[in-house]
Amino acid sequence: MLEAGVHFGHGTKKWNPRMAPYISAKPSKGKQFLIVGTKNKAADSVARAAIRARCHYVNKKWLGGMLTNWPTTETRLHKFRDLRTEQKMGRLNRLPKRDAAMLKRQLSRLQTYLGGIKYMTGLPDIVIIVDQQEEYTALRECITLGIPTICLIDTNCDPISQIFRFRQMMTL
Repeated sequence: MLEAGVHFGHGTKKWNPRMAPYISAKPSKGKQFLIVGTKNKAADSVARAAIRARCHYVNKKWLGGMLTNWPTTETRLHKFRDLRTEQKMGRLNRLPKRDAAMLKRQLSRLQTYLGGIKYMTGLPDIVIIVDQQEEYTALRECITLGIPTICLIDTNCDPISQIFRFRQMMTL
């Protein structure tokens, strides 16, 4: 992930000294990953890194309940796949203009929000979150479902305060 540019750390002179033990990059194999990073600076890099690593990703907006309400998300994924198939086969062009435009808008919206998880068939084994403060909802869902989570935070953050916030979230 560091090679892919997903890591947006600061120069070593600006690091918080208490952050040093938490800066690492250990490989993990044989697991189904979901990478979540919706910050403007990280979104494109997250998508590129996930595609290259053949992982699922969310880089536009985390839709609340995406994991905790998996059956509904799965239904939307099926709808997305069906619309893509219809578009590729040219069936949308045979519909009246108004209906075709409505379905194309729906397809575009689904591509924006679910495009990175279109081939996901179940809950991920591991979720990697870029900036846990930004992705609070995603982190809460992972905690609720017991999915192991790796959070990437800036190197100028105080890890003690991040751990404190994490513990607060677990008690809510």
